[in-house]
Amino acid sequence: MSDATLRPRRSVLYMPGANERALEKAKSLPTDALILDLEDAVAPDAKADARKRVAAAAASGEYGYREVTIRVNAPGTAWHADDLRAAAEAGPDAVVVPKVESADTVREVERALEAAGAPDRTAIWAMVETPRAMLDARAVAAASERLTVLVMGTNDLAKELHAEHVPGRAPLLTGLSLALLGARDAGKVILDGVYNDVKDPEGFEAECVQGRQFGFDGKTLIHPSQVEPCNRVFAPSADQIERSRRIIEAFDEATREGRGVVTVDGRLIENLHVEDARRILALAEAVAGR
Repeated sequence: MSDATLRPRRSVLYMPGANERALEKAKSLPTDALILDLEDAVAPDAKADARKRVAAAAASGEYGYREVTIRVNAPGTAWHADDLRAAAEAGPDAVVVPKVESADTVREVERALEAAGAPDRTAIWAMVETPRAMLDARAVAAASERLTVLVMGTNDLAKELHAEHVPGRAPLLTGLSLALLGARDAGKVILDGVYNDVKDPEGFEAECVQGRQFGFDGKTLIHPSQVEPCNRVFAPSADQIERSRRIIEAFDEATREGRGVVTVDGRLIENLHVEDARRILALAEAVAGR
């Protein structure tokens, strides 16, 4: 397990890049990561000023443990190249690129960042939000070592599919699954999409649980009120931690004694269960460090 995959990204909050108050407030929110947004949250005539503001915020070092990323405007837009250059100079933890549909786009972004002097630590997060992106998710995820995270763009995906937003997200499940398969095959982190109704906490938490059960590493958020329940749902539970410790202890004891069969709570334990238990404990330790 790499540091990139073990870093907690339970809650990843979008913050509008044109809003100075929001950027300041983000310094005190208990979110694991921030996406300082230059795309959807910024009007066309405000993008240049927002770019300067976001670059200064990302370079400030004032966000503590929070992973700070910048969402640039999409490839092909009038602002994309300038956004990439400004982000490269600011050196955030990552640059979030919307509307990524191919490995070629990832490599083009990588070349642009390197040409602009982006530090090695600045990763690429690719937003996958179209049918083509779902079908090519593995190629996108594997296109570059600098790419560490896939981000689901579920609103755009629903629009492209002509699908309705319904509880349980049945119309999106195929796309979610394809993106997850691609990310995991490439060994990358993947974040679930946003939940649009900030006045429906029960529906939001249910979708967090669904995302965790699916295998997502965390969820992107649109409001600070969503951070706490998201952190709770995507963190290992006390029961998971305790069971993981017992699995590792039982397996280690059986190995020392030369026993080939290990059971915990009546269930057969194999190497794959031990690996998952170690992952859970490592994540729990990283979360506790917050």
